Amino acid sequence: MLCRMGGRWQRLLSTLQLRTGGLPLMPSLRSSAEPPALPVWAVASVSAVAPGGAGGWFEALAASAPVRAAEEVLLGAHAASGLPWWGSILLTTVALRGAVTLPLAAYQHYILAKVENLQPEIKNIARHLNHEVAVYASQLGWSKRITRLTYLKNMRRLVSELYVRDNCHPFKATLLVWIQFPMWIFISVALRNFSTGAVHTEAGFSVQEQLATGGILWFPDLTLLDSTWILPVSVGVTNLLIVEIFALQKIGMSRFQKYVTYFVRAVSILMIPIAATVPSSIVLYWLCSSFMGLSQNLLLRSPRFRRLCQIPLTKSDSDTPYKDLFAAFYAKFISRK
Repeated sequence: MLCRMGGRWQRLLSTLQLRTGGLPLMPSLRSSAEPPALPVWAVASVSAVAPGGAGGWFEALAASAPVRAAEEVLLGAHAASGLPWWGSILLTTVALRGAVTLPLAAYQHYILAKVENLQPEIKNIARHLNHEVAVYASQLGWSKRITRLTYLKNMRRLVSELYVRDNCHPFKATLLVWIQFPMWIFISVALRNFSTGAVHTEAGFSVQEQLATGGILWFPDLTLLDSTWILPVSVGVTNLLIVEIFALQKIGMSRFQKYVTYFVRAVSILMIPIAATVPSSIVLYWLCSSFMGLSQNLLLRSPRFRRLCQIPLTKSDSDTPYKDLFAAFYAKFISRK
């Protein structure tokens, strides 16, 4: 038996050596000082994990079609406006925010207003359903668990019917996030490609060279970091203002909403050191985008603009929103002892 097994192993080794071009499967001791060459799959996996690898996920994102489209938008705005690059970045941000995110933000407020106006009807349905389920539970001898599950199941169904009736499912209010965040990512990566010299114009000139002289004030070179930290700190402060305005207009937030608010505050502060490690062109875009977000947030509190967008009136609406906002800000941050 051992002889037969030995013969099989010899034939197997011969076959494997033929398939590998006559190379031994195990490295010899004499060649152990030289690192063995990695197979193709190992090289691919290392390059996918290693930063800046040719097959890395970030490089795949940088060369993706949405990023290329963002580059074309930025180059087109720069060519059409004739502005220096800092002005082109500002103009593109304002145009995208005004044409894309502002209508979506108005639609978000429209959905949320309709959902808020449904709350009295939902409370009324909950009260009647709770009474009916309690009667059935008493008659049929249901346990507390069965009673609770029956109530929740029917309540979800009834509330879903209300959302369908008024065409205001809360998930529609998240449409802004699903479009705004990817757009922010694509524009940021496109500016990164510009700043690192990965993109050239049709005339052969590097966009990086144009960005190097396309800044203003204390950041004349948009390919360099902002050593003064003015832009990064401005980004963090603007984002914090947006968060605080949202928190001030919410009275009696739930525990989940408080946790989300704390998380966004932490992210806003974390953005300061992150923004200090990327080229000024990207930070300038982040600052313009955050400032436009702050402006849109304030604009959507205006009663006149809300009527223009046909956003339904709610009980939480105020005729003097800016005065109320200033009073709440003063009471929370200034007059508090």
